[in-house]
Amino acid sequence: MEKGPVNYDGKASESVVEHVAPKVEQARIAAEAEHSLSVWDALKNNKIAVFWCVFFAFSGIAWGFDAQVNGAMISVPAFRQTFGYFFNDKDGWVIPASWQSGFNSISSVGQFFGGFLCSWLSDRIGRRWSLLVGLAFVTGGIFGEVLSHTRPAFLIGKLILGIGLGFYLTIGPLYCSEVAPVVLRGIITGGINFAIVIGQLLSNAVIKGFGERQDRWAFRGPFAIQWLFVVILLVGVPFAPESPWHYVRKGRIEDARRSLQRLHGKNVDVSPKLAMIIRTVEEDAELSGSARWDQCFRGTNLVRTIISVGVFACQHLSGIVFVLGFSTYFFELAGIQTSHAFDLGVGVTACGVVGVIISWAAINTLGRRKLFVWGMIGMTIVLLLMGILDVVHTSAARWVQASCTVVYALIYQITIGCIAFALLGEVSSPALRAKTVGLATACQAVFGTVMNIVVPYMVNPDKANLRGKVGFVFGGACALGTVWSYFYVPELKGRTFQEIDYLFQHRVSPRKMGKYNLEDVNDV
Repeated sequence: MEKGPVNYDGKASESVVEHVAPKVEQARIAAEAEHSLSVWDALKNNKIAVFWCVFFAFSGIAWGFDAQVNGAMISVPAFRQTFGYFFNDKDGWVIPASWQSGFNSISSVGQFFGGFLCSWLSDRIGRRWSLLVGLAFVTGGIFGEVLSHTRPAFLIGKLILGIGLGFYLTIGPLYCSEVAPVVLRGIITGGINFAIVIGQLLSNAVIKGFGERQDRWAFRGPFAIQWLFVVILLVGVPFAPESPWHYVRKGRIEDARRSLQRLHGKNVDVSPKLAMIIRTVEEDAELSGSARWDQCFRGTNLVRTIISVGVFACQHLSGIVFVLGFSTYFFELAGIQTSHAFDLGVGVTACGVVGVIISWAAINTLGRRKLFVWGMIGMTIVLLLMGILDVVHTSAARWVQASCTVVYALIYQITIGCIAFALLGEVSSPALRAKTVGLATACQAVFGTVMNIVVPYMVNPDKANLRGKVGFVFGGACALGTVWSYFYVPELKGRTFQEIDYLFQHRVSPRKMGKYNLEDVNDV
């Protein structure tokens, strides 16, 4: 009797002979079918799978909305009056830097724990039910934000919400990378960044609509809007098909087949796709042994973890929290009127939407590596220019400096904003995918916490008051990230998961993976 797929929970697997024989020939046929698909054919023939990928990526909108609210809310006068103190006639009401750091970073602390909890749960109860658990945390956190009157109560609400946001940021890339066809994988996983930018755009638009109110609904309104995202996800979760990769790893072959059938249609022969998943999981299990956390830091899995974590670290080293998260407040500090600052904040995120759309065309033509490395170079230049312009005390320099944030947003969203999510879904091994994504979410949370604590101290009028000179700080950090990306960012365009496993198992240098000949891999 043929050996069934390894069950990482130690339970008896269903016999492959009884359900489907993971023959090499079937896996090869599935791989060839994936490679032969064009983007249009993949969209036309996989409408249901694409729909559910979009549904899970929708969680990125909710994450992006809250991420932008974090930084932009301090630009709302009513919020500062409620939780701040009167500083002077020039700067008006100011939230103490210590509390401002707490407000902005506590959500990231929650995301740190939420990412680990989500990765643990998703390997046990599945991807879709883990999302449901995340929605429960988000709902409670929103209640805390809306009903809070004091700083401590508001802080606790944001912590609970942050745990749920950790689920959002983990589940989206995890589900989409496993379900999307290979030719669409980069576009769809990168599309999570598009969802985040849409959330940021909606956030800025809502803040502009509510922000000039004089009552507490100036900030309660934007927080309450987040319930809309919860309702949309809550309605769809019970009907979503589970990831077939999760079922195969559990040894539930028939459930995996039914899931594939739901994703690709009743009239489609899913046996080759199932065989390819089984073969990839079995080969990975033979090398990994078990899906323990420590395996993420051993052998070639360590390189995969470094890449997954590093691409998100680069996002923060490039100053994303400062340039985009604090953009509206930064415009006000630069001397631009509040109404114009809100308009520019919306403009920055709108430009980001355009950037993500451009990235969809670029990701399958230029590839992951070129976009990421050149994006880091471009942002380093823009950040240094922002710092230089801050030394020039003229009205024109202020507006050019503000324009730099728009250029930065465009470069960021075309390149590393999108590519980080695409690589996150590609570089991890099947057995450790949930844990690797969880680690990347935790890394994002750690850097987010640090940046949200440090940036207010750097830019606030009652502290360092560096204003645009912060561009020098992040310009230098971005240059370091550029050097790292040259050596570690791989090109994985068009590779199946089996081929990606082969590249890492044979210790191919990440910067050479794009040119490595893989013609005979599927015959091995």
